[in-house]
Amino acid sequence: MTGLSRRTFLGAAAGAGAATVLGTQVAGAATTEKGCFADAGVYIGSYTTGATGHGLDVAGRSGAALSVVRTIPGITDTSWFDRGADGKTLYVTNEGDPAGYVSALSLADPGKPKLLNRVSSKGGAPTHLSVHSSQKYVLAANYSSGSVVVLPILAGGKLGAATDLVTHHGAERDAHAHQVVNDPTGRWVLAVDLGADSVYVYGFAAGKLSLHQQLKLPSGAGPRHLAFDRTGKFAYILQELRAEVTVASWDAAAGKLKALSVVPAVPAGSTGDRFPGEILVSNDGKFVYATVRGPNTLATFAASGATLKLLSNVPTGGNWPRHVALDPAEGWFYVSNQRSGTVTWLPRDPATGLPGAVAGQLAVGSVNSVYFA
Repeated sequence: MTGLSRRTFLGAAAGAGAATVLGTQVAGAATTEKGCFADAGVYIGSYTTGATGHGLDVAGRSGAALSVVRTIPGITDTSWFDRGADGKTLYVTNEGDPAGYVSALSLADPGKPKLLNRVSSKGGAPTHLSVHSSQKYVLAANYSSGSVVVLPILAGGKLGAATDLVTHHGAERDAHAHQVVNDPTGRWVLAVDLGADSVYVYGFAAGKLSLHQQLKLPSGAGPRHLAFDRTGKFAYILQELRAEVTVASWDAAAGKLKALSVVPAVPAGSTGDRFPGEILVSNDGKFVYATVRGPNTLATFAASGATLKLLSNVPTGGNWPRHVALDPAEGWFYVSNQRSGTVTWLPRDPATGLPGAVAGQLAVGSVNSVYFA
């Protein structure tokens, strides 16, 4: 599966129209240096292989509005971000397929990230990464090869060669690892696999993964990403192939997930394409948010531990909302609409948790994510 087909295997019928839209939008995106605004540490990832993106853009923010300050050359197919706790190094996936990479960039000057090195992800289409809470490793999920890799962090933030690689195997479809994170204790590593309809729980020590549990979800659920609640006792697992969230309990002492309930991410009676993209939890733990591609909406849930209730679905103002991020103050949502090539921003009511109407947009071709460092 090529890098392009990996990103377009769902709803490919939109291709011709999307190409026209993306070509128009990217022409309006500023890629040359501008006067810097507040919040220099805003980064935008986009696809470059067979696509119209820039790879890695640095953005500034004036009020809620984003504007591209500069494009960092040579950083291709950037599809996920994380950074070390000291804020000195940014790590990004380079979603090549069949050969993917992970890059380390110095943030000595946050407005001008500088490539330190890049290493093989030991698989195809690395679509997600996270810095382990020990700050000693980067974990990455290879989508097309259905594998999870462990990369050591060396002195100065560079990455070393892989210390471990585990490969999943789907019972009915090819495995497609889509996310890998550690639990709030740092003892366990959880990998979400869309093709295997499973969440894998691994023990983790000295850079090695050991399988501890495989939580199997219903056939065709297609789990994509999960987010822990504020207490660390529950996980909200977003399905991509069903517009649903599975609520699971998390026992950190035992390293066990248990599925409790399933909550729809769209209103009852919804029809047509419905492919959720990203899930996140507000800092106060009271609200959960998920993007849904197809209807192109941002879903809001009221959350309290094992209880999750859908409150609203609002338009994202673009086509195919792959990702959503909240700014550090949680006053604004930033939605990456891949097919329309736009980042849109919506205000957030801090009392109700609900998003308002789209207030503005920035054109970035083949955009996939916004990251506030």
